[in-house]
Amino acid sequence: MTSPYDILFEPVQIGPVTAKNRFYQVPHCNGMGYRDPSAQASMRRIKAEGGWSVVCTEQVEIHATSDIAPFIELRIWDDQDLPALKRIADAIHEGGGLAGIELAHNGMNAPNQLSRETPLGPQHLPVAPDTIAPVQARAMTTQDIADLRRWHRNAVRRSLEAGYDIVYVYGAHGYGAPHHFLSRRYNNRTDEYGGSLENRMRLLKELIEDTLEECAGRAAVACRITVEEEIDGGITREDIEGVLRELGELPDLWDFAMGSWEGDSVTSRFAPEGRQEEFVAGLKKLTTKPVVGVGRFTSPDAMVRQVKAGILDLIGAARPSIADPFLPNKIRDGRLNLIRECIGCNICVSGDLTMSPIRCTQNPSMGEEWRRGWHPERIRAKESDSQVLVVGAGPAGLEAARALGVRGYDVALVEARRELGGRVTQESALPGLSAWGRVKEYREAALAELPNVEIYRESPMSADDIAEFGFQHVLVATGSTWRTDGVARFHTTPLPIAEGAQVLGPDDIFAGRLPSGRKVVVYDDDHYYLGGVIAELLAQQGHEVSIVTPGSQVSAWTNNTFEVNRIQRRLIENGVTRVTDHAVVSVGAGGVTVRDVYAGAERELDCDAVVMVTARLPKEELYLELVGRRDAGELLSVRGIGDAWAPGTIAAAVWSGRRAAEEFDAELPSNDVVPFRREVTQLA
Repeated sequence: MTSPYDILFEPVQIGPVTAKNRFYQVPHCNGMGYRDPSAQASMRRIKAEGGWSVVCTEQVEIHATSDIAPFIELRIWDDQDLPALKRIADAIHEGGGLAGIELAHNGMNAPNQLSRETPLGPQHLPVAPDTIAPVQARAMTTQDIADLRRWHRNAVRRSLEAGYDIVYVYGAHGYGAPHHFLSRRYNNRTDEYGGSLENRMRLLKELIEDTLEECAGRAAVACRITVEEEIDGGITREDIEGVLRELGELPDLWDFAMGSWEGDSVTSRFAPEGRQEEFVAGLKKLTTKPVVGVGRFTSPDAMVRQVKAGILDLIGAARPSIADPFLPNKIRDGRLNLIRECIGCNICVSGDLTMSPIRCTQNPSMGEEWRRGWHPERIRAKESDSQVLVVGAGPAGLEAARALGVRGYDVALVEARRELGGRVTQESALPGLSAWGRVKEYREAALAELPNVEIYRESPMSADDIAEFGFQHVLVATGSTWRTDGVARFHTTPLPIAEGAQVLGPDDIFAGRLPSGRKVVVYDDDHYYLGGVIAELLAQQGHEVSIVTPGSQVSAWTNNTFEVNRIQRRLIENGVTRVTDHAVVSVGAGGVTVRDVYAGAERELDCDAVVMVTARLPKEELYLELVGRRDAGELLSVRGIGDAWAPGTIAAAVWSGRRAAEEFDAELPSNDVVPFRREVTQLA
């Protein structure tokens, strides 16, 4: 029987190697790099196991002049780096995939803060685009360019020795040196490497030719290139078409990307699936070689359409492969309802930008494959006939019930409301966050296939109810509530609030209790997405909104999810007044007093209502009462999970639910023992 998705499982020839299907995990960072190579190897292996025909590394620095510390990527500076790189390639092969390595000289994006080497670029300019540092790149001489080509050749040789099947020349995202030479924004040279497009693409051409010569048919050569820089003076469609007309037949594969990582990985709040299509469409006509591109693909139908339309040959993915490493196999097997669709939140990106192991809202096993032995599709079988009660069907409760059910335990999941999902259901109703509902939808679909999990809606539970029904093991996932007294980071004690002042919190907004009056101040001391989203919502409903934050930008932490710039733009477009570097210090009946966090000067802002987006309190009353009953011998185990244990991100809540399911009935080590594996350098 044929399937409309059969085209996705056709093999694709990439030079001397064959991809078994069209699913291609493009290079993506992960916050593990050279520090945690075993963890990365396990993560990449599982993707290959899940059906991705090609699995690539992140960018791999080829030389000490390409050092982007503090960010933690892979390195191939010399032979000392080969064991880690070989471990990753071997793991991908064990999973059944081809291993790709993205060799990168970061040029002007490398501040070299670890190596202390002088950055190199086409001209004398400060390092860019990701690092603001008092460091300038030196304009490369022809000898520097010759050195760069030699370093790249050395890296290619080492890549082959490590066992890679596809070797990249990297010139995308504003990072690779070939990008900087190609872009007029960074290249004002007047020699043979500057001026005309032919000259500006010269370094790219030379690196591709060098790589082909070194590989000599032992590995395929891929080129990842910017198709649109989306910035004044940057690489344009005309440029990339010219490059492809000249170089289109050189490499074995073209990997099309945007001119910044931020542009390549726009969140679902600001762009739909397949956003890159408008920039990529038509380019394949300029080369006979296979092309791969991305677009946060979550719909198999969208994948098929792009292949049939001749837009792409291979469906590239970073974030969808993180959310569901088994996405290809699920499409192949017709299990579309069990795909963990990427929600486009970019919590995965935050791992790299905070130099911490990658994580995912949908896939709590991401980053834990080696450290804790978690697998996205498998979990060890139950170790007893215990029955488990999970109280609360938010993200933590849903995941705990799902994972416990897969282990084989009989689970009762009780929820006080009619609708499951908790905060996910509430927040996904806000502007731009509808895709976040996939966290609930996937778990509801998974639970529907588990006959050993019973769901009870509209069933608030007290400690007496739990005792009456005879449950011996309880997971409490009752969530949290938003404070409305101003307590968060700046203020750790409640603010003075005048009697009669209209003060609300996010819980009021979720419940449909909106501010009355025209002028509203949103006080954001949370610094993630919610303050900006609520300000946007209220502005769209006709309120005159000011958002006050002690941060230098609204939603400042979203710098780690590539949203902070778009959030500022969206607020400006909605007429929201941004009052940054200020904290609300008191709330009156007709306004608030705000204080400059640096100079201490105070001023008044008139308003009819204040919405506090500050700290949260766990709903821990039931948990604490059950702990008392456990200690009295009435229960065998009680555990708080998710926001009921400690309020955090949705990703943290899902992870907490998975951890509780993994550790249930297990003999746990003392909390004096590190609860996961670490890769520790052995000193001679």
